Amino acid sequence: MGGGSYSYSDRQVRSESLGYHKKSEREIFTERSINNAMDPHGVTLRESRDSEEHPNSVPVVLALDVTGSMGSIPTFLVKTGLPDMMDKIIKDGVPDPQVLFLGVGDHEVDSAPLQVGQFESSDELLDHWLTKLYIESGGGNNGGESYMLAWFFAGHYTETDHFDKRGKKGILFTVGDEPVLPDLSARTQKSLMGGGEYSSAMSVELLDKAREKYEVFHLHIMEGSNGRRKEVQDGWKQLMGDHCILVEHKEDVAQIIADKVLEVVSSQQGSTPVAQEPEPKEEKSDDGMML
Repeated sequence: MGGGSYSYSDRQVRSESLGYHKKSEREIFTERSINNAMDPHGVTLRESRDSEEHPNSVPVVLALDVTGSMGSIPTFLVKTGLPDMMDKIIKDGVPDPQVLFLGVGDHEVDSAPLQVGQFESSDELLDHWLTKLYIESGGGNNGGESYMLAWFFAGHYTETDHFDKRGKKGILFTVGDEPVLPDLSARTQKSLMGGGEYSSAMSVELLDKAREKYEVFHLHIMEGSNGRRKEVQDGWKQLMGDHCILVEHKEDVAQIIADKVLEVVSSQQGSTPVAQEPEPKEEKSDDGMML
């Protein structure tokens, strides 16, 4: 996977034709159960690889909370956030990002606590995987959500040329407003992934495993009662240190992700990425149509 390029202008035209800006969450995300292609059961690997088209692939894993009120963030990404994020990353000096979308719920109560896309580069395929997410809107009163599933999957089921060939870590983001549940049983892992040998693990162990190949960040959304709870924020800060980012407004998510990707890649290169010459964006009329 990962073929094709991201075209901001093509994406804007397609967005207009599909009417994303007018549609509700339920109209955009039409899956009413987990999409077969995003079911992790039987998945052995997701790969981010170099190609002639993308010789310096940079893997970005974006794990979105699909419980309760957090469905508003995937909706925001479809409407404006994702194209703005990709446009900034590419034009500010990282031309070969490959993004893998994950959907994360609550493994103790939800029917689809983990959903898995593919690493992609093109605007059309990124939209495909993002809009195939099942916004289950579940979760339970059990003190958290299963953000550790993103760490579990990235640590055990992804391979990237960025790490294997260049010895550089990818970037992984979880996004949500709850604490992380404390552990993941071997039984749950087997139920999610299928046949194999598994060992129960604490969430912090899964985080450490993911950190072997990724710079791991958590974007804690401070909108809503859970997000504003100081004990929840303090728990994330204790776990993640300065890789916990408090986000006051969900509309800031795309900018924060883009900035962090650029920051990480810049630090890996030892210098600021050289910005490409930006293509002019199409102007819009007052009604949002291309001029």
